[in-house]
This record gives sequence, C-alpha cells and structure tokens, in this order.
Amino acid sequence: MQIAPEVAEALAGGQPVVALESTLISHGLPQPRNLEVARQVEDAVRAVGALPATIAVVGGAARIGLDDEALEVIAGGDDVVKCGVRDLAPLAARGGHGATTVAATAHLAVRAGIRLFATGGLGGVHRGAHETWDVSADLDTLARTGIVVVCSGVKSILDVGATLERLETLNVTVLGYGTDEFPGFYLADSGHPAPWRVDSPEQVAAVVRARGEVGVEERAIVVANPLPRAEQLDPELHDRVLAAGLERAALEGVAGKDVTPFLLDLFHSETGGASLEANVRLVLRNAGLAARVAVALSTA
Repeated sequence: MQIAPEVAEALAGGQPVVALESTLISHGLPQPRNLEVARQVEDAVRAVGALPATIAVVGGAARIGLDDEALEVIAGGDDVVKCGVRDLAPLAARGGHGATTVAATAHLAVRAGIRLFATGGLGGVHRGAHETWDVSADLDTLARTGIVVVCSGVKSILDVGATLERLETLNVTVLGYGTDEFPGFYLADSGHPAPWRVDSPEQVAAVVRARGEVGVEERAIVVANPLPRAEQLDPELHDRVLAAGLERAALEGVAGKDVTPFLLDLFHSETGGASLEANVRLVLRNAGLAARVAVALSTA
C-alpha cells in the first residue's frame, strides 16, 4: 500500500483527511466528465479544510491519495477493473489497475488510518435477493470496518427496506443528516425512516467518539445525507425508468454485479442526463459534509 506523502503527513499530524472512492470515476460517470468531477470532489474536501485521499489500485499497488497521473489512469483506462475487497489480492498480483468500491475503499482507508469516507450511495440488498442471494459486499465490510461513511443513502435501484434491515442485523449505526427520513440516492426520501437523526457535523463527531467509549469502534457509522427536494430527480420519472430498467435487465439476462452499472447507464440515457447531474450534486455535497465532520473530529 502506498500512501501519498501529503496524506501521510496529514495523518501523522492529526489533520482531517477524507477518503474518496474511485469506482465513480471509472464506472459511474462518462468520460471526460468523470475526471472533471473527480477533481471537483477533491476540491470540495479541500475547501472545508480537510485533505482528500482518493483511493484506487494503480499498477498493482493500493494507492491512498492519487496524483494527477494516477487519477488520469483511473479515469481514462479501458483496463480498470471494478475492485471489491475480494479482488485486491489478485489485482495486486497481476499488477493491474482497479477502481475501488465502497467496500474496498473503506477497507483500505481504515488500514491507512483514515476515519472519514465520502461516497454517493451504498450498495445493498438487490431486488429479488430472496431468490438470487444478491447482496452487496459493502454491508458485511461496514459491519467490521470502523469508518464513518457519508452517503446519500442506498442506491434507489436496490431494495432499500431490506438493506436497512440487513444493516440493523449487522449492528451498523445509521444516522439521517438533517432528516428523519432515510434518503434514496436520487430521491430525498426513500419511504423509510432513518433510525437516528443528527443535525450538525459536531453531533456526528459526538456519535463517533461515543462509539469508541461503548466498544463498537470496529463497526461503521453511516451518515445518510439527502439531496434537497428541489435538487432531487423527479420521483415519477425515477419510478418509471426504474420499472422499465428492471424489466429490461431481466429480459437481457443482466445479473449480479452487472445490474447496478446497467441500471445507472439506463437512468442516464432515459432521464436526459438528469440522473447524472443529481449524482454529481449529491457526491459533492457528501464530500463537503465528510470534510466538515473530519474537521470537527480533529478539533475536538
């Protein structure tokens, strides 16, 4: 694992650092917008007084903090693998490039000593999982990784209710930021309540400190930060595209880890890019909030 010098220096000095995933860059956004957004997300963290550490596997090495050259490799390479925790060792052995998922990013961030992580939406229980057993590795990883993940809830293409039940079973703390409703990624409200509510970075920091005091520091805290309703994707459009996308995925035999990128691509095309813009807005908001929590923790 290679930690960028400025990230290592910040961690050694107790300065606020926010981990950022790289799957969004390689698989979540089209080129060349992906590279532009990756830099905007890093800038959003810096603007609040924290240091961004985008995480990826480059040339077989897990990199904690990417320079411009490495960021361009992840954004522009055709050979960049979507990399979960299970893929880290084979990819390292082959010397390949990998964009880290929520699970892999959280795993590597904690190994590097980073406590805050910003992303778009979590993976979770897929619709029909009672037949397919298709559940994202994000959930089990969060159950054994002591990190704070700022996100916009669970991707709305998934079974949000079942995902919240699974997080409860795994004893992962879930906080709604400024809301009593659990957000639904593109949507401000998934239709499910948030188990707990916090209204400031300082309140999140207090929960993080209390986690250590009660001996559950090895489990993640999920901070669910909704888009404002004025900025969410139109709910009727969302539901219509989702229903059509699920039907098409079934007809075309799309399954497993291919379902999420398939549906996200469909949302992009069928909403005229509105879903992509919502995705960018929520990622930028989450990066800024994670940075504010990191600053609150570092000054406590």
